[in-house]
Amino acid sequence: MRLLITGSTGMVGQNILEHPDASNYEVLAPRRSELDLLDISNIKSYLAVNQPDMIIHAAGVVGGIQANIAEPVRFLVDNMNMGVNVLTAAKSAGIKRFLNLSSSCMYPKDASNPLSENLILKGELEPTNEGYALAKVASTRLCEYIHAEDESFLYKTAIPCNLYGRHDKFDPKNSHMIPAVISKLFDAKKSNQSAVDIWGDGQARREFMYAGDLADFVFYAICNFERMPQNINVGLGKDYSINDYYAEIAKVVGFEGAFVHDLTKPVGMRQKLIDDSKLKSFGWNSSTSLECGLMQTVEYYKDTQ
Repeated sequence: MRLLITGSTGMVGQNILEHPDASNYEVLAPRRSELDLLDISNIKSYLAVNQPDMIIHAAGVVGGIQANIAEPVRFLVDNMNMGVNVLTAAKSAGIKRFLNLSSSCMYPKDASNPLSENLILKGELEPTNEGYALAKVASTRLCEYIHAEDESFLYKTAIPCNLYGRHDKFDPKNSHMIPAVISKLFDAKKSNQSAVDIWGDGQARREFMYAGDLADFVFYAICNFERMPQNINVGLGKDYSINDYYAEIAKVVGFEGAFVHDLTKPVGMRQKLIDDSKLKSFGWNSSTSLECGLMQTVEYYKDTQ
């Protein structure tokens, strides 16, 4: 089976390529110079030449709150165009299997937690990452539409919770919370800072899954694709407060200073916890504990500095 992985140089893509089961497939992992998802003609040519049996769409412009606030146009337009281009080109090429990797950020900001798959487009989105969320909603709906028009096209969407792990971005301007905190606490320890700041009161709750576990889900899904639901949440089914994450990362890093809350900073949604009912019925669960995942991520960070 020939798999095409888009976004193969990103965190999710690289974790998929590193998974042991990747060796069971012929994997196409083109860089942007080979496959530009913003160029529909380039995509059509690539698919015609390489003829993958299935596409795993992991590409995207990603970042934390700061990046989303600073570049909303890019987060909306580039992600929207990439999703629409690769989906429509795949359909035109007659590719019958497509796994679209979306994001739990597309759920309404005021929805009751845990967040179930039927909540998509049932309320206003979180303003701090609205552009990115709109693009993910569009790709998810397009998968549904393609399948509705012709049921032989199995175009399905996995909706991961927040992710962290090896190959993450650690620059605070572009990163999500966990890698940003790892970098911040390493710097604080190195410079002997007595305290570091936490955005908001630290009571907001988040669900973070180790990216290697998402890769494991991808290969489980490939093997069980016919019975996978059209849209399925992928996560832990449990969350922690921002304060909890800071405390756990401080233990792994060895930072012993204090934490000061900056109440002037944005915090996003107060809680974002996925409903894992469908995931349990599908028969998959995450296996990496927070402590183990953080230790592996910190080791990766140290090795790359």
